Amino acid sequence: MAFELYGMLAGRVSPMTGEHITPAYGGEEEAFLTKVVKPIYDTIAKEAQRSKGGRSKHSQWRNYDDLNEYFWSVDCFRLGWPMRADADFFCLPPEGHQQDKDEERKPITGDRWIGKVNFVEIRSFWHIFRSFDRMWSFYILSLQAMIIIAWNGLGDLSSIFDGDVFKKVLSIFITSTILNFVQAVLDIVLNWKARQIMPFFVKLRYILKALSAAAWVIILPVTYAYSWKNPPGLGQTIKKWFGNSPGSPSLFILAILIYLSPNIVSALLFLIPSILRFLERSHYKIVRLLMWWSQPRLYVGRGMHESFISCFKYTTFWVLLLVSKLAFSYYVEIKPLVGPTKAIMKVPISKYQWHEFFPQAKNNIGVVIALWAPVVLVYFMDTQIWYAIYSTIYGGIYGAFRRLGEIRTLVMLRSRFQSLPGAFNEGLIPPEKSEKTKNKGLKAIFSHKFTKIPSKEEKEEEKEEARFAQMWNKIISSFREEDLISDREMNLMLVPYSADRDITLIQWPPFLLASKIPIAVDMAKDSNRNDRELKKRLASDNYMLCAVRECYASLKNIINFLVLGVQERRVIYDIFSKVDRYIEGDTLITELNMSALPTLNKQFVELIGYLLENKKEDKDKVVILLLDMLEVVSRDIMEEEPPSLLDSSHGESYGKQEGMTPLDKQHQFFGSLRFPVPEEEAWKEKIRRLHLLLTTKESAMDVPSNLEARRRISFFSNSLFMDMPTAPKVQNMLSFSVLTPYYSEDVLYPINLLEKPNEDGVSILFYLKKIFPDEWTNFLERVGCSSEEELRETDDLEEQLRLWASYRGQTLTKTVRGMMYYRKALELQAFLDMANDEELMKGYKAAELDNEEQPKSERSLWAQCQAAADMKFTYIVSCQQYGIHKRSGDPRAMDILRLMTKYPSLRVAYIDEVEEASKDNSKRMVEKVYYSALVKAAPPTKPLDSSEPVQNLDQVIYRIKLPGLAILGEGKPENQNHAIIFTRGEGLQAIDMNQDNYMEEAFKMRNLLQEFLKKHDGVRCPTILGLREHIFTGSVSSLAWFMSNQETSFVTIGQRLLASPLKVRFHYGHPDVFDRLFHLTRGGVSKASKVINLSEDIFAGINSTLREGNVTHHEYIQVGKGRDVGLNQISMFEAKIANGNGEQTLSRDIYRLGHRFDFFRMLSCYFTTVGFYFSTLLTVLIVYVFLYGRLYLVLSGLEKELNTQPAIRDNKPLQVALASQSIVQIGLLMALPMMMEIGLERGFRNALSDFILMQLQLATVFFTFALGTKTHYYGRTLLHGGAEYRGTGRGFVVFHVKFAENYRMYSRSHFVKGLELMILLLVYHILGNSYKGVVANVLITISIWFMVGTWLFAPFLFNPSGFEWQKIIDDWTDWTKWINNRGGIGVPAENSWESWWEKEQEHLRHSGTRGITVEILLALRFFIFQYGLVYHLSIINKSTNFLVYGVSWLVIILILLIMKTVSVGRRRLSANFQLLFRLFKGLIFVAFVTTFITLVTFPHMTIRDIVVCILAFMPTGWGLLLIAQAIKPVIHRAGFWGSVRTVARGYEVVMGLLLFTPVAFLAWFPFVSEFQTRMLFNQAFSRGLQISRILGGQRKDRSSGNKE
Repeated sequence: MAFELYGMLAGRVSPMTGEHITPAYGGEEEAFLTKVVKPIYDTIAKEAQRSKGGRSKHSQWRNYDDLNEYFWSVDCFRLGWPMRADADFFCLPPEGHQQDKDEERKPITGDRWIGKVNFVEIRSFWHIFRSFDRMWSFYILSLQAMIIIAWNGLGDLSSIFDGDVFKKVLSIFITSTILNFVQAVLDIVLNWKARQIMPFFVKLRYILKALSAAAWVIILPVTYAYSWKNPPGLGQTIKKWFGNSPGSPSLFILAILIYLSPNIVSALLFLIPSILRFLERSHYKIVRLLMWWSQPRLYVGRGMHESFISCFKYTTFWVLLLVSKLAFSYYVEIKPLVGPTKAIMKVPISKYQWHEFFPQAKNNIGVVIALWAPVVLVYFMDTQIWYAIYSTIYGGIYGAFRRLGEIRTLVMLRSRFQSLPGAFNEGLIPPEKSEKTKNKGLKAIFSHKFTKIPSKEEKEEEKEEARFAQMWNKIISSFREEDLISDREMNLMLVPYSADRDITLIQWPPFLLASKIPIAVDMAKDSNRNDRELKKRLASDNYMLCAVRECYASLKNIINFLVLGVQERRVIYDIFSKVDRYIEGDTLITELNMSALPTLNKQFVELIGYLLENKKEDKDKVVILLLDMLEVVSRDIMEEEPPSLLDSSHGESYGKQEGMTPLDKQHQFFGSLRFPVPEEEAWKEKIRRLHLLLTTKESAMDVPSNLEARRRISFFSNSLFMDMPTAPKVQNMLSFSVLTPYYSEDVLYPINLLEKPNEDGVSILFYLKKIFPDEWTNFLERVGCSSEEELRETDDLEEQLRLWASYRGQTLTKTVRGMMYYRKALELQAFLDMANDEELMKGYKAAELDNEEQPKSERSLWAQCQAAADMKFTYIVSCQQYGIHKRSGDPRAMDILRLMTKYPSLRVAYIDEVEEASKDNSKRMVEKVYYSALVKAAPPTKPLDSSEPVQNLDQVIYRIKLPGLAILGEGKPENQNHAIIFTRGEGLQAIDMNQDNYMEEAFKMRNLLQEFLKKHDGVRCPTILGLREHIFTGSVSSLAWFMSNQETSFVTIGQRLLASPLKVRFHYGHPDVFDRLFHLTRGGVSKASKVINLSEDIFAGINSTLREGNVTHHEYIQVGKGRDVGLNQISMFEAKIANGNGEQTLSRDIYRLGHRFDFFRMLSCYFTTVGFYFSTLLTVLIVYVFLYGRLYLVLSGLEKELNTQPAIRDNKPLQVALASQSIVQIGLLMALPMMMEIGLERGFRNALSDFILMQLQLATVFFTFALGTKTHYYGRTLLHGGAEYRGTGRGFVVFHVKFAENYRMYSRSHFVKGLELMILLLVYHILGNSYKGVVANVLITISIWFMVGTWLFAPFLFNPSGFEWQKIIDDWTDWTKWINNRGGIGVPAENSWESWWEKEQEHLRHSGTRGITVEILLALRFFIFQYGLVYHLSIINKSTNFLVYGVSWLVIILILLIMKTVSVGRRRLSANFQLLFRLFKGLIFVAFVTTFITLVTFPHMTIRDIVVCILAFMPTGWGLLLIAQAIKPVIHRAGFWGSVRTVARGYEVVMGLLLFTPVAFLAWFPFVSEFQTRMLFNQAFSRGLQISRILGGQRKDRSSGNKE
């Protein structure tokens, strides 16, 4: 291929043919696509087809990674050029391929399928050990060492220096060799299916690693045995085998040193990361040979080490954390348990309460396991707790150093507003060439002061003020457009657009100066020529001083502008000169009489009023007003009249004789005025501002009143004081694109959806009006309507209403509006960069107006700004289904077109499916062809009419033919990747459909992009820039609030820590900005294989890191994000993430990170990705292990026998273990970082009140419930697969969820597990009660009872109207109908229990032998109940004979036979022999009653016995059911599947009743429903949401409206 290309370029002649070289594929149209791309695509497509929608095992098909990694090895050259059709790459395995008759290129099948490449994803929990083996080895060895130290000697750490104890501690290296051997064997076993294409040297490496590990497993134990004179335990056996020669301790030490030598070398290299980076990247053969053992030759995972400083930071973090964790484990969990364990091991037990299989077992080993198992599991889990604590501390410190929360209230904003313009110009305006660069380092962090802009003296300062005014006003205007503030608030917050040359002062926004003038006037009036008080006030209140000065300057300016007469101007000049002299001499109040000032003030306000109206007929009134003002100043305020006034010809008659002389003969003073004033925007703005300053009496302390506006303005102002790169000019900035994948969510809410009431009579519009009452009022004011009815009068107003509602949901319209702020921001910034001084002073609004007036031939400044913005920014929405929607006349296509028309620079990419005539005559006439298309809005030729079925108002820009359908994997990743080619620039921001952006944040984008040019750790520039988010859905309900708090802490403090110091931040589907060129050349921004890449976003970050990228996190810019708001939505989201983490655990990416990171960075990676979910799983497992351990002790009678032992009676370590478990369970892990972040950003008092409020709203119930969701889906994915994308919907959840739907959703994940734990607790309380107080029992199990209650009843607690009697009745009817409906083909799970039940076990069909075996083994635990409990029945008279257990099975078989007989009888007899069948049933009933009475009478069966029987037999039946489901094909063939289904239905009915009864009972009491409503919607209550009206009251409003 290379030779061919060179020949083409050089015009070479082929030596063989003597002709010019021609390409192998050429001449034909689309040759490269059909001959090169299509065969590779077809292979990928067929492999994807073999995955059966992700249900096949990963090892049975090649995913994107396998096909991609084939090209990393020399094997890819076997494809040849031109490519050979029979190459191995194109082969498929024989069983999975059906040949297509019409196919031109028939793949060769057979045993030549190359199989998996480099890695095999196999479902197994072993992956957690395999990927992070160094961590598990460290924990296991530490545990062993701690137990040895605690067991021997006094248990003090100093006892390690004792010779024998030290020798015993050294035995940990033997454990290490065993673990290494396990790892080596796992590598071979799990990679077995990738052996075909594996290079020889890689195979050799695997084999040698296993052999060397096996050798060490022999060498170290042998040398250890010979290091003792009298070796303990196993050592003696080894000595017997190898001969009893004298011991040599030094040999064992030498063996350890040799064994550890590779680790010592890597530890030394870890201290010098630069050498390690060089070695890993090197291509020298000698280096490759040296590195061969430790590092596989792969294209990825090389040279990932950070700088020394970064390594030092995260090493310190982990060393502190591990020291704390190990110290706690040793002193609180392990050491205190050793003594009681020793005591128990010495107690001889001979009396059991059941049939003991191993009565000769030594040391009560079963009891020891039952005691230690929960403690050991907590030991492995509690690092997650310590991580939460340390991440909270570190995250808080880092956040404080990054200046978060310095401005968090309006009061703080006011106090620092004077330094805001300086910060604005420092941060957001490109520096002039002469300016110095900013300070860096600690000094900058602690000071970072910005000079307050002084009074204008120089041109530069004028320009700075003008720039600040333009950007500030743009932000405030955007608040008004979003209806966050009212017109009055907007006017109070704006600063003058165009600089006023006559006023040499900085003009602050009126909301800072409001009410200052009336106060100052009052104080001056009451001063009585004593100026001390007023001076003190002016000195302390700078804004009052500014207001007074500005008003005086404006008065002077306006009077001079209005008055034209020469004499009058002289008089005015005299007056103002005199006042200026007094001001300079600081004697104004003592020289002038201020008591008349209010009168003058009142007249001035009247004058401003006339100027605002600017009517010609008011001229005489203005003249009289000016005369009155002159009289007040000259007669009342000044002691003597100005000489110019006395000298004037009007002097004698001034104010005396004018009444007698006719007006027309008088020389009219103020006769010539410039009134009405010429209409200019700048003049109007000045007058409006002055009017506000003079007339606003009340303080504007609460402006803006909207909480969201306050939050945004505070965060923005705060961010200006943070450390961010200097802004470049727009023409010099990095260009960027934004890409949003869209499938079929809402674009714009249709009016009928907004008004459609739900079952409670609540429409979305009504709901939004209640949640956002102030924004609704501002909206009505903006569109000039007084009520909702007026909005229906025109189509435009209705459109505005739809937009208003859509901007408050999670719609595409909201996202597009937010992202298009980037363009608006760039236009304004380009204007500020390009405008000359005069244009800058006029403002950008003037430039916009000029643009409309100028002829087309001239390129106006504004047109240049727009061109600059378009050069630097592109926005593409990838609407996968747009072509289909367009053809089917879907209203969403029309709405997308409206968006393109509204925002002309918006582009839409989609996959177009076209049927074209085949070019090949031998084939069928029509074939489907796919194109990637990019469209924009065409200039409109006819009005938009959504009633037309097809619209042709978009215009295709590009159209790229694809080899086939692009969507082969998860969908969203391909939707992103196919559209990337249409993006431009260096940066690419990935924005989800539920995100939003803000005008003020858009201004900081060019600063952010500069981060790409900085080396953040001294080693490499960033490849992904992380941004923080604000979750905007928190106000909907208490659940939404919990979710938003949890998410906020993750996207702020969580990611801050991941990026620095831990250096393991990846990409989480958040608004990160990618280095576009880096990622385009490395496989796009998301991986797309079905199922394995379910969480496609994180793989982009992992990919980036493995390929020597660098992911950073920046807190000075934020983007909005919506989250799920109902419990079912949240649970589906949690399930999706848990599924995704389950798949990540199996993936090659996590394996490579676990092996290529250094030890401490690997720990960070584990505990922040899959480790979090595994720890969650362990948390639940601890409860199971504890309860089953207690069950064993109680049922066997061991607990009763050992009751005097402290290990049983008062086990402190076990209590600590359970306390650790409950810390995780109730969500304190989430709460700690959450509290720190709220404390940092909103104050610690707010954090505390939020925490208390969350507890009152049952946040612990929510977190405990979420724990169950994560555990179930993570565990099930690892065992059986079944991971799938779950669309959560983005609607407003204020509707009631039916009982049956809740049952379907949570039956397996929560209800079954909750009932199992409840049975365990009941058995423990019933049988453990006889010799132990109830209180002690309850206290030790209180968190488990809480978990049981939560898992069983949380869905009903968080269900709106969950305790309303009428709804309960409806739910019951619906549930009985669902449970009794028959299933079948085509019957959905929502309509029939049978269909749902079959679907619920579907994952077992694709699980494979290993998964089925594990499932059966797990089901065996349910038989323990029966085995133990039958020996506790009083009727058996304390017998421990094994026959008792046998008889219990006979009872079960008898019950099952009777049930089978009845069901067969019903089928066979009920139609023809009805009477016989009834008699038969009657006989069974009589037999049952007789047996029962006999048992009660003779062997004295008690009620306790009946309860115990139920608790014994119910779990057995469930266990049998689980086993039957696991081996469904066998049961099916035996013909018992119908019986299994019947038994299963019986169990579901019982479970449903157990859940439904308490809920129905509580619904009897009306106050329960009221309490629940208040708890659920408390957030919205505080913002004016009257829930009582929402849940049913609106209908009353309607009916009363009808009466009127």
